Amino acid sequence: MKRLEGKVAFVTGAASGIGSACALRFAQEGARVVGFDAAEKGDGRWAETARISPGALLIAGDVRREDVVAAAVATARERFGRLDVVVNSAGVAGGGPVHLLSVEEWDRVVDINLKGTFLVCKHAVPAMLEQGAGSIVNIASIEGLEASEGGSAYNASKAGVVLLTRNMAMDYGRRGLRVNAICPGFVDTPLFNQVFDTAGLEEYRGRILEAHQLGRAGRPEEIANAALFLASDEASFVTGHALVVDGGFTAGHRMGLTKLMGLE
Repeated sequence: MKRLEGKVAFVTGAASGIGSACALRFAQEGARVVGFDAAEKGDGRWAETARISPGALLIAGDVRREDVVAAAVATARERFGRLDVVVNSAGVAGGGPVHLLSVEEWDRVVDINLKGTFLVCKHAVPAMLEQGAGSIVNIASIEGLEASEGGSAYNASKAGVVLLTRNMAMDYGRRGLRVNAICPGFVDTPLFNQVFDTAGLEEYRGRILEAHQLGRAGRPEEIANAALFLASDEASFVTGHALVVDGGFTAGHRMGLTKLMGLE
């Protein structure tokens, strides 16, 4: 039996990157998928996700708008009758040293990454409480666990996602809901490329990849595999956890000694 057979999954940021990979992977495991993304329906970014299944429901909308989020969740319930899994993958990059960061940029990043996660959870949780079961997977970041140069708004938003996850796990665990986060390393997505293709940042791409002990960026499907585990009944005793999936980025710092040991 497929791991998500008969379940309904609501995935934000589903038009590209990690969100799209989660939608595809979940559909392969039998889920009926509702994809939600700011991309318009005619946007080419929906193309990959649209292949997941003829019955997939794809909704365009902004996670910052509560009325839009509430309507999307209601539509999902009306179409499929239930809601079993939520993946909050919608996100943007942004930041800089705080004395140079505009309030508008701070609000944009925090509103999408953190407030958007909160709003989707707010409107998804009642359906799960009625069922007495549900799994929420919030996509955070290793930059929500440790600092990085110029990270400010992004790192603060992702750290907020981690703590929101843990609080929700405490609040709803006795009602049958599990809430976990994934903290990816740097993953080869349009968002990653958008940042490191910026003029002046190209040289740092190689350094970032080298900082992963596996010597490469992650792939969206590798994060989707972790999300599948957390969403499935295989993780029935896992809640309140921030799962690091980072190719060894946070394991430590390389000094080149593996060459002396004949391991490179």
